[in-house]
This record gives sequence, structure tokens and C-alpha cells, in this order.
Amino acid sequence: MPHGSTLVVFVGASIALLLTPGPAVLYIVTRSVAQGRLVGLVSVLGICTGTMVHVVAATLGLSALLVSSALAFAAVKYVGAVYLIVLGIQALVRQPPPTATTIERTGVRRVFAQGVVVNLLNPHTALFFFAFLPQFVNPSRGGVAAQMLSLGVLFVMLSATTDTGWAIAAGTAGNWIRRNPQFARRQRYVTGGALIGLGAATALTGSRHT
Repeated sequence: MPHGSTLVVFVGASIALLLTPGPAVLYIVTRSVAQGRLVGLVSVLGICTGTMVHVVAATLGLSALLVSSALAFAAVKYVGAVYLIVLGIQALVRQPPPTATTIERTGVRRVFAQGVVVNLLNPHTALFFFAFLPQFVNPSRGGVAAQMLSLGVLFVMLSATTDTGWAIAAGTAGNWIRRNPQFARRQRYVTGGALIGLGAATALTGSRHT
């Protein structure tokens, strides 16, 4: 792993990027508001698991394949967009979700799986690691794959820290919202609309050449 000033720059750049809300943060926030901090933290685990898959893919060179193939990029991009829209529609048609204390084990597993899929089907995550990690790799030190993997793991750890903050903050706000019947009835429309809007925005994002 790089050390000294290179590592400091990497950590600083990573934190700055992680504090900018994206699809993963939106998923965590909506889950936390809807179902509480516990479910929000489970969604963080799902998101981080999906991120780790991208890290391994980047290390093995699979991200380069995704970037070089317009068809592969488009396929992953649109599948991910459709999945987000489906989650949004489900949130709109369901009754308000139960509180975190009454969520069954299967529900928690589903939240985890959805978090993995949301991040796994985000091609911009793959593009990010393909473009970002190599900037901090020094080939002269040898072990390029090991350097990329260690940087990726560090990024996931930083991501888990910031995402946990989002989950706790949103979950705390959600507890107050669910005590207010009017907000509780309308919350699912906010969640569903946000997910549908995110899916549409993902589908309409410029091509990989922009």
C-alpha cells in the first residue's frame, strides 16, 4: 500500500468523494428513514459488499473490460436503472413499512441483497475504480494488483464509516417521522419517487465517452 503523502491524498480524496451523495447513499438514506437505523446499517453492509466486488473486479482487470465494451456498459447501466425504478414502484404500492423492531429476518436479508445489487449494477462504480485507484499505484514498487486491492479495501472501510453516519442520521430522523402519522403515510411516496427518479437519472446519464 502507498504510504506518506500519497496515502494522505488518497484518503482525503476518498472522503471528499464519499461525502457527495450518490445512488448508494440515497438507498441507505431511504431504507434508514423507512425502517430505522438497524435496517439502514444492514443496507450499508450490502452496499459495501457490492463495492468490494467492484474492487476485486478492478484488481483483476474486469473493470477495463467493462469500460472498453459499449454493450457491456449499456447493459449494466440500464439493468441497474430498471432495478432502481422497480424498487421505487414497490415502495409506492406497498403499505408503509413496519418499524425496525418488527422487521422479520427475511426482510433484513432482502434489504442486504438489494443493497448489493444496487451498487453492483452501478457501472459508474466500476468506472470510478478503474479511473481512481491507478492514480495512487506505483508500478516501480511492484505488486500492482496488491496495491490496487489494498487501496480498494481502504476505500471500502472509509465508505463503511461515512455510510454508517448517513444511516444513523437518517434512521434517527425516521424514528421521529414514523411517530407523526401524516409523515408516515406520505413517506413511502418520497422514497418511491426518489428511487424512481434516481433510476431515470441513471438511465439518462451521458455515455461512457462523455
